[in-house]
Amino acid sequence: MERPDFFRFHNGNKSQLPFQEEEYNARQLILRQTMIANGIDAVLFTSMHNIAYFSGFLYCSFGRPYGLVITGDCCISISANIDAGQPWRRSVDDNITYTDWRRDNFWRAINHVIGVNKVIGIEKDNLTLSMHEKMKSFLKYKKTEDISH
Repeated sequence: MERPDFFRFHNGNKSQLPFQEEEYNARQLILRQTMIANGIDAVLFTSMHNIAYFSGFLYCSFGRPYGLVITGDCCISISANIDAGQPWRRSVDDNITYTDWRRDNFWRAINHVIGVNKVIGIEKDNLTLSMHEKMKSFLKYKKTEDISH
């Protein structure tokens, strides 16, 4: 039996978000304009506050990592399977659920969304040393830019 590293689990209906969809779209537009101005292809948010700010999804980690990837054309939260479909229901855009069948599927899901040879904005003030090392070993990026400020 083959078990997936990650998948989309869109069950139920979208929940009411803390702000209107237009507000999240406006926040993402400003971010995308900043990305273009700074030559950044994708942003990986790992902090609870920025994931909630740009997507509406406020997570409880249960010891697992969570993320939000924003590119020029997508906004996808990356969440643990323990939450089932809740992250999709509670975020303005899409979600990918990663499984625990293999260690580090969180990074495999992020790599799937971002792709290779990209400039990635990261929150250096939120990545632990361990998470930063995993990011370096899993993502095949051109370079990273600290967007935490």
